Amino acid sequence: MRMAAQENTTTAEYVKKRRSSLIGAIFLMATSAIGPGFITQTATFTVTLGAAFAFGILASIIIDFVVQQNIWRVVTLTKMHSSDIANATIPGSGYVLAVLVIFGGLIFNIGNIAGAGLGLNALVGLDPKWGGLLSALLAIYIFSSRKASTFIDRLIIVLGLVMIGLTLFVMFASNPPVGEALRQSVLPDTVDFAMITTIVGGTVGGYICYAGAHRLLDKGEVGVENIQAVASAATKGIVVVGIMRYVLFLAILGVVASGVTIDISGKSANPASQAFQAAAGNYGLRIFGLILWAAALTSVIGAAYTSMSFLKAFKSSITERQRNISTIIFIAVSLAIYLLMGTAPAALLVFAGGFNGLILPIGLSIFVYIAWKRADLMSGYHYPRWLLWSGVVTCALTWYMGAMSVTAIFNYLK
Repeated sequence: MRMAAQENTTTAEYVKKRRSSLIGAIFLMATSAIGPGFITQTATFTVTLGAAFAFGILASIIIDFVVQQNIWRVVTLTKMHSSDIANATIPGSGYVLAVLVIFGGLIFNIGNIAGAGLGLNALVGLDPKWGGLLSALLAIYIFSSRKASTFIDRLIIVLGLVMIGLTLFVMFASNPPVGEALRQSVLPDTVDFAMITTIVGGTVGGYICYAGAHRLLDKGEVGVENIQAVASAATKGIVVVGIMRYVLFLAILGVVASGVTIDISGKSANPASQAFQAAAGNYGLRIFGLILWAAALTSVIGAAYTSMSFLKAFKSSITERQRNISTIIFIAVSLAIYLLMGTAPAALLVFAGGFNGLILPIGLSIFVYIAWKRADLMSGYHYPRWLLWSGVVTCALTWYMGAMSVTAIFNYLK
């Protein structure tokens, strides 16, 4: 009887730990995909296109679904980090991928810290520099904790739920034309592929598409025996991202549809804060500050964690403690650059956006090739044909988007 009870306890603990790992990966991916840049882009594009931007939201979710399903499956089936997978396929490509992800993540983390500062400024009136400093120090403290792994999972889940809950409140307050938004999700009056490219690059490009997969790898949720749970977790992650995207879009759309004028011109314009304030007054501004801070802090954690997971390309035997120390240094460097420059430097962010646009097709091409040709690396797993073909189509689309991103960079820098 005692042995049976111990076995039941052990099984229950395993199930609880496994569920926690899967939920943590879901929210790490979801919150990494919803950072300060995404919030600003959504507000700007909603003001520009109105309800027609619903099509862009839906298109980005479909693309994200295909990308995440392929990457999560290949990483967990091969039991290898993305850079190692790339090197096993094309020798040397893993190092290139690692450099791109780490550099792009560093530049975007400057923007994330700046976003955290702006969030605390809107929430409590704190100077943005001090807000950025305190937020970065909080992230550093989290990674310096002995229980950093558990702390990260819990914090990201809580902040993710807070973001969704508060945005839902503002959405109901703004009373958006939901029916019109649903119609234009599939029958848009206007389609702007440049905006779709920007949204996809900022929400699944760069480090973001590897965040959840590497989290599952670190937690040991790998192998064919776990593939159904991994695939289900990837789907749930996209559902969480999709809900947040649509809720944020609808919250701003309600304000735009009511006839309120929102300024999107000039470097100092903050369309999202204007929309939240118009929907719920000063409380709306405070809510926006909390949402922006939560989005920025979780993105700082996600960018730092995922970027430093690529250090395995250069040192395969790196320990968890060494990686945490590297992550702390990564955040500290991002903070130092932000404090020296005073804001997120526009030119660097444009470069990072271009890298995001290129990293996605480079990495996805390698992963789709492995899924198609290298069953030996995946323990002979029979890859779903529908996902393979979807991956091929999405890969071609992301190369086109990557070319557009590079063109946009050159035009910006002229």
